[in-house]
Amino acid sequence: MSLSIRNQLSGTVTAVTTGEVMAAVHVRLAGGQEITAAITRESAEELGLAEDSAVRALIKSTEVSLATGAVDGLSIRNRLPGTVTEVTSGGAMARVKVSVAGGVLTAAITKDAVTDLGLAPDSSVTALIKSTEIALATP
Repeated sequence: MSLSIRNQLSGTVTAVTTGEVMAAVHVRLAGGQEITAAITRESAEELGLAEDSAVRALIKSTEVSLATGAVDGLSIRNRLPGTVTEVTSGGAMARVKVSVAGGVLTAAITKDAVTDLGLAPDSSVTALIKSTEIALATP
C-alpha cells in the first residue's frame, strides 16, 4: 500500500495501555526515541499490538510543530530533537525537513514561522507531535 503521509518512522511497541475506548501505545523508534500514539482500543486489538510488535508511526506533515528553544509547560509528550536539513518556502507555507535519530520528519508550517524561528539548514529544533496525531501501521 502506498500512502501520501511523508512521515513514516519504524519502531517497536514497548507497552500498550488500554482503556474503555482508547489505548496509549508506547513505541521505541529505530533511532532509540520513545513516542506515544493514542489510538482506539479497537484499532490496537485489530492490529494485534503487543509488546515487541513491529510498527510504523505515521504522522501527517501538517501535524508536526517545531520549536527552537526549551519546551516547557506543554501537554505534548512526543518531542524529537533534530537538525533542519532543508527548508523550501512557497507563497504562504513552507516545508521543513528535520533529521532525527532513525529517520527524517517533514513539517508543513507557515512561511512566517520559518522566518520568526530563523530556520535554516543546520538549525537545531525539537519536533512536537501530539499523541492523538500519530497513526500506527503494522507490516
